[in-house]
Order: sequence, then structure tokens, then C-alpha cells
Amino acid sequence: MKYIGRAGVYSIDREQSSSVLEAEDIRWVITVPAVWKQPAKQFMREAAYLAGLVSPESPEQLLIALEPEAASIYCRKLRLHQVTDLSLRPIANGFDPDGLRPFDSNFRQAREQLRRSRHSRTFLVESGTGELWSEMQTGDKYMVADCGGGTVDLTVHQIEQPQGTLKELYKASGGPYGAVGVDLAFEAMLCQIFGEGFIRSFKARRPAAWVDLTIAFEARKRTAAPGRQDALTVSLPFSFIDYYKRQRGHSVEVALRRSNMNIVKWSSQGMLRLTQEAMNELFQPTISSIVRHIEELMAKPEVGGVRFLFLVGGFAESPMLQQAVQNALGRACRIIIPQDVGLTILKGAVLFGLDPTVVRVRRCPLSYGVAVLNRFVDGRHPPHKLLVKDGRHWCTDVLDRFVAVDQSVALGEAVGRSYTPARPGQRKIVVNVYCSAGDDAAYVTDAGVRKCGAMTLDLPEAPEPPGGAAASAGAAPERREIRATMQFGDTEIKVTAVDVASGRSVRASIDFLSN
Repeated sequence: MKYIGRAGVYSIDREQSSSVLEAEDIRWVITVPAVWKQPAKQFMREAAYLAGLVSPESPEQLLIALEPEAASIYCRKLRLHQVTDLSLRPIANGFDPDGLRPFDSNFRQAREQLRRSRHSRTFLVESGTGELWSEMQTGDKYMVADCGGGTVDLTVHQIEQPQGTLKELYKASGGPYGAVGVDLAFEAMLCQIFGEGFIRSFKARRPAAWVDLTIAFEARKRTAAPGRQDALTVSLPFSFIDYYKRQRGHSVEVALRRSNMNIVKWSSQGMLRLTQEAMNELFQPTISSIVRHIEELMAKPEVGGVRFLFLVGGFAESPMLQQAVQNALGRACRIIIPQDVGLTILKGAVLFGLDPTVVRVRRCPLSYGVAVLNRFVDGRHPPHKLLVKDGRHWCTDVLDRFVAVDQSVALGEAVGRSYTPARPGQRKIVVNVYCSAGDDAAYVTDAGVRKCGAMTLDLPEAPEPPGGAAASAGAAPERREIRATMQFGDTEIKVTAVDVASGRSVRASIDFLSN
């Protein structure tokens, strides 16, 4: 991260020879998967501080962006010539031999003419005639599937205002369904042919050769497509062939024959020949998980009426994935793939950095709250929660919920709570924060509720009362109120606090890494 930061600043300085770029002139944006929780986001922020990108004293210079959200911000600005619509692509035996094919130039000309006549920004939406393209209207819904190497993240947005701001309709979701799943399936196939023990030993003893093998498969994986007639060849490193013969006493060709795996053949040039059936088996588990997750999200009531599904991320370039998604969901919505699909998140992150308020409403991924004492009510509260203090009956461990899972929270919307120091002269208040995946918990000890962080309020010295120290001598200390305000509508949870009596700001922070 330190190297990337320095290289980026150097590159910009070289382009702007007339002026020197100062650190305070830069706003950094780091993208993370949507499924990452608050501790992982805080970890990235702390790493950026250690790398010297920004100072902890200027946290506003660093933004954490969710990858599918960044892609969505970019996709809403796409023009006709920048996308491929799978429903308009000619299919030959289930495969477009030309790969991604942009729209016909006649469509581009018609679209440009329409744009000029309206003197407005253009968004991607089909008109009623099916021939021209008009603007995306307020209220239109679309989904973005960020298909990367490790994970697939989904987000659903709605155009909220004529200015093009966005509203999140359902909490961002996803899973470990990235392209690496195909690599793991290939490794499992090798284990089935040559033995799991041998593959494990080869990876440990010949790591460089193993990397060469995975790179060779990666190159062939990118060319896999439905309906392809010829087999894909993957070169086995010489060290693999030699090491196997030394370990097992026979050749890899013999191992292939003994495995009875007819979908993988041996080439005399020292290559594995993977048939189309073999590639289907390698891709099928990962692609099926992606399609199933999208279908489950489409079935949610909040997501009804989605008109477009944008496929972004490096894995979205795969014709295997494109065809599977089109076959499963092509009748429900239009499947759109941006050009330079691997750069969609990067470009969206830049737009997010320029305008962090573009997403006006988000959905909470979890329920958050703190533990409080409530007056004990017989019949309502369990007896084992009873606490008697100064003659009063209290119920312990009550969950005071700030926000509920999947609750809509507007940008800047705040939740406030007041806290009082337990003793005079106390300089710090620490409040444990709890979270849960549901919204029905009543106590912090309920199943599914866990401590996820700690909110710290650093208290300045209390101001003297009017009349000075003499006036306060012998008098009972006044109750000191600290008002903490939490914001859940951003990509990170933020907290601020103020001393109510003095009106002075109180240093406040939430730590999710301490757990």
C-alpha cells in the first residue's frame, strides 16, 4: 500500500510539472468487498495510516468504498457505446465467437441524437420501442454483480432523484464464489488423477513449478466458452512430470489411464487436454453458486422490478459465466456488461471519491446496540436478570438497539444516546457495542448476539461551576452528560460526542479490532 501510494503521487507529480501535489490535496479511496464487516474495514483504514497515505488526524481524507457500490456508481453513467447487452448478442451453439460485441453503430448514432436533443445526461435504459435508448428515470432499479477473483458481491440500487443519486434497496450480500473457485476445482481434479498426497508434496517441494502450472491453467481458463469444440491444453512443467515419475515409479500418462477420467486426455507434447465436458465440470460449482445467489436476491420483495443486471469484475469476462447468467435470468431482466469490465470498480471509486454523497440511503448489514439497565418489571423480565441497587430493581443486559438489520438509513442520519461518568473526575467512558444478524434479540446474552466493538469517549476535565472552586466545595457534584451521536448511513460507522454542559466536543471513537 505504501508503494502504490508513492507511485501514484509520483505519477501525478510527473504529469503536473507546474505544481507540487501536497498530501492534504489528495483524497484516497480504498475499495473492499461488500461482505466485509466493520473490523475488516477498520483494518484497511489502519493499514492506510501505517502506510502513510493519510494521517489519523485527518480521517476524512480516506474513504472506504464497497466494490459493488463503486461499480454501481459507474454503471449508472454508462453510455450506449460503452456496454454489451447479452440479449442482443448473436449466439452460435451457445457461444459468441467474437466475444464481447459492442452495439451496432446505428444504435450509437440514434442514441447520440436523442442525447443531444434532450440536452441531458444519458443513462442506460431501453425505450418502449426497443430501438432507441432514453434516460434512466427516477425510481428505476438495477442490480450489480461484482464477480471478482475471490468473492462475488451483489448490490441493488434505485435511481432516487433527477440528479442521479442512489438508494440501496437491499443490504449488500455475496459469498466466496469468485474465479478462484475454478482454480480450486482444477486442483481437486489433479488430486483425483495424481493423488492428493502427491499434489500436496509437489506444492511444498516445487512451489515455483506449481505457480507455473496455475498460470498456465489461468491462461486457458480465460478462453473457455460454451459450445467450444476443441479441447484446451494445459502444459505440465517438466519438474511435475519428472517428480511424479520419481515418486510413483510410473509416468503421468499411466496415471491418467488408471484414473479412468475420460474427460482429460494426455498429449504427447507434455500437456493435459481438457475437453469441454471437463471445463464444464470445473466451472459448474462456482457458476451455479453465483446464479443461485442472484436468483435468491431477485426473489426478495424489496428487489422486485429490477430491470437491469450489470456483470462487472474480472470473472464477468468469462463467456461461461455470461452464458449461464443469460440462460437463467435473461427473461427476468437485461444482462449488461460494461466495456473494460475489470476497471469498472476502479472508475466507480474515483466517482465516489469526487462525490461521497451519491448513495443517499443504505441498508444496515447487521443490528447494532449496547447493553443498558432498565427498570425491572415482574412477568416481563426473567428473574436471573434482576439487579438490586440502592433499593431499586433493575434488569441487566438489555439490548438498546441503535439500528436494525436491513433498516434503511439515510446518509447523515444520526442516532444519539447520553452517557454519564460513573464517578467525578472520570476521564474516559468505554461502552461495549453488540451486533446480531437478526432484529428480534432482547438481551445482549441472547443467541446470535455478540460483542463486536467498543465505543470510547475521552472526557476533558470538567469545567468549574460559576463562582470557582470555592462555590463547589461541599456541594454535591453535578450530573455530567455526554451526548454521543452515531452515524450508520455511510460505509463505515462513525461516532461524535459533545459535553452537553460546556458544549465542547469530546473525542470519540469506535474500535472493532479489539475483539
